[in-house]
Amino acid sequence: MKPKKILIITYYWPPAGGPGVQRWLKFVKYLPDFGVQPIVYIPENPTYPIVDENLVQEVSDKAIILKQTIFEPYQLASFLSKNKTKKISSGIIPNQKKQSFLDKTFLWIRGNLFIPDARVFWVKPSVAFLEQYIIENNIDTIITSGPPHSLHLIGLELKQKLDLKWFADFRDPWTTIGYHKSLRLSSFAAKKHKALENKVLNTADTIIVTSKTTKTEFEAITRQPIEVITNGYDTEQVAKQTLDTKFSLAHIGSFLSERNPLILWESLVELTQEIPDFKSHLEIKLIGAVSQEVLETIMHFGLNPYLNNLGYLSHVEAIAQQRKSQVLLLIEIDSEDTKSIIPGKLFEYMVSNRPIIAIGPKDSDFAEIINNTNTGVFLKYSEKMKLKSVILEFYNQFLEGKLQSNGVGLQHYSRKNLTKQLVSLLNKM
Repeated sequence: MKPKKILIITYYWPPAGGPGVQRWLKFVKYLPDFGVQPIVYIPENPTYPIVDENLVQEVSDKAIILKQTIFEPYQLASFLSKNKTKKISSGIIPNQKKQSFLDKTFLWIRGNLFIPDARVFWVKPSVAFLEQYIIENNIDTIITSGPPHSLHLIGLELKQKLDLKWFADFRDPWTTIGYHKSLRLSSFAAKKHKALENKVLNTADTIIVTSKTTKTEFEAITRQPIEVITNGYDTEQVAKQTLDTKFSLAHIGSFLSERNPLILWESLVELTQEIPDFKSHLEIKLIGAVSQEVLETIMHFGLNPYLNNLGYLSHVEAIAQQRKSQVLLLIEIDSEDTKSIIPGKLFEYMVSNRPIIAIGPKDSDFAEIINNTNTGVFLKYSEKMKLKSVILEFYNQFLEGKLQSNGVGLQHYSRKNLTKQLVSLLNKM
């Protein structure tokens, strides 16, 4: 039998770095094992806020890659301020009280002139190219992955033009994602975002989401089938790591202003004052893009002597740091809108054999995963005393040389198993 051909439309693809690229890079890696030929459509000249050349080596040699030129306003805006453009593109938005006139201008333009996002100019040329390609190659199934959610508009137009099955994959929500409210939207722009979201959700044959909360949220908008396929972990070729000699608490990934966990900094300061020798062992390790507000807060609390800010590392290097750190930090914004967010790094954390301290809003979807897999402790922002107790417990285990995680049921979240779930879903249609 010839393999079933699936056209996957995605923006983030190697050499893009960061979490957005991992989901479909890994699905494409394993789809051929289940009799599916992946055809991946990507921009030829994208503006990626993070680049990781090492990921190019992970692209399956069985995938067919299609590329088309894209025009992005970020390419022009970078002439005014490359740094601000890069941060906004990656979702790092300055605290509202500290936004400069240029910050506010960029955000207003991003939210009101480019709807749903700055990649919207790729929609029309992509539809024209893919319509012909789909007909010539007898493709009957397409998948769009967002954000950027403009890619779902490509799927929408192709669905309206051709007889095919369309799966819309939402790695993150659309109008309820954390940074959406920061875009200084006019009433008109906000309504247009909602209207496009509604049209996509009611036209796609099946919607795929990464969390139960997003599924519930979308069920209020559409009666189309919605399936949950989380992100996951892959088998990584990383050498065995020697654990840090310090009591290292590592945060890996973007550390946004809104994620700034004051209860963590307060707890650490108090423990340095209350516990003999705690300060001599403490290390706060930050890997990835960190907002200026977070760095200023750490300095304000006098924790700078314990800070090791490593900046952005390649995916392989980040995995190595996960496995050598004593404790892994997972911080999510304390908001009703972020309950659905399950950070992709959670699953890599879970198989690192290191305990997780997670802080987030009440009823977070990732709290259930951490609890069910026995991979760490979840705390709400109101639970400072419990947080101090957890840190102290982990610290004492560190001193005894017994600190580790003992996860259960992790195989469910392997990338290959998740790809099997995806193929089962594709075959139902």
